[in-house]
Amino acid sequence: MQPPHEGPPRAPTEPHEEEAARWVARRRDGLDAAGRQALQAWLDADPRHLRAFAELQDTFVRVAALPAGGVARLRAGMAPHGPARPSRRLGRRLGAALALAALGLGWTAWDRWSMQPRFDQHYATQRGEQLAVTLPDAAGGGSRVRLDSATRLDVRLHRDRRELRLHEGRASFAVHHDPARPLHVRAGPLDVLVTGTRFSVRHTREGLDAGRVIVEVEQGRVRVSSEAGSGKAAAVELRAGQMLGTDAAGVPGPVRPLVAAAATAWREGRIAFDGVPLAQALAEFERYGPTGVVVRDPAVGALPVGGSWRVGDARRFAETLPELLPVRLELRDGVIELVARPSPAGHAT
Repeated sequence: MQPPHEGPPRAPTEPHEEEAARWVARRRDGLDAAGRQALQAWLDADPRHLRAFAELQDTFVRVAALPAGGVARLRAGMAPHGPARPSRRLGRRLGAALALAALGLGWTAWDRWSMQPRFDQHYATQRGEQLAVTLPDAAGGGSRVRLDSATRLDVRLHRDRRELRLHEGRASFAVHHDPARPLHVRAGPLDVLVTGTRFSVRHTREGLDAGRVIVEVEQGRVRVSSEAGSGKAAAVELRAGQMLGTDAAGVPGPVRPLVAAAATAWREGRIAFDGVPLAQALAEFERYGPTGVVVRDPAVGALPVGGSWRVGDARRFAETLPELLPVRLELRDGVIELVARPSPAGHAT
């Protein structure tokens, strides 16, 4: 016995649906950074755009999942059926063929179809760039994601779950509440499970917390589990105002209070330091762009620094350090080097 189907996909008949079909086709061929930004701008312009794009992308997924017989029926159904505008005529024939193919699917093909994501998108930001996107996981506006500098994120929305993979960088998530479709964010060995909340995840190779994974919860709660260590550890629940970080091996550490100002500073274009080593602070500035400032002396790099700075203010940051630390600036080949300041007796301090 075959399971009931969700009904045939609609053919695009409205201008925004035709535009959605063009975007789906362009995305399947591959989009560069400018194309991805243009697509996101179009999706954000009207809730109908999100719905149409998700529906039409789902249609393409269903075609890809058809067995050989279904593909043959699809091709047979593409024969002309009287005069009409080419784009709409093609859309109607495609929708009808898909409906016939769906009705003939067996359980194996149906299961393959049900496992396919309804939405599959890769997002990436360049160094110094941030990107805000809205996911098509709810009618009238879905979950909101903000990507920090040098971030790579994969999003796959299924019928029963939402899966995101943070390969590198940092992102914040304002998740649409949907207990029937929990959202997973995977970063390194960590899996963060939510149904609706606001939180952020950091997974960077440079800068603050390099090589670690950091989870910070602003609203609601999340469950964090890890695959690192000798065995899969029990999940840890984080509530609003709490954070958790892993060590370099990916093993989760203790739950700690969240410093809200530091956690959200990056979304306002700022970097916040609180007693971090100078070398790490400069590496964090470098995540957003070239600084022209270097530290070669490990003793100088270990000096603690604090404060809140604009992401592009690395030079101004460096220029204030001689007032706060026993260092001085040396300009060499257009690069500022921070070196230990000599003591009055002529020895570096």
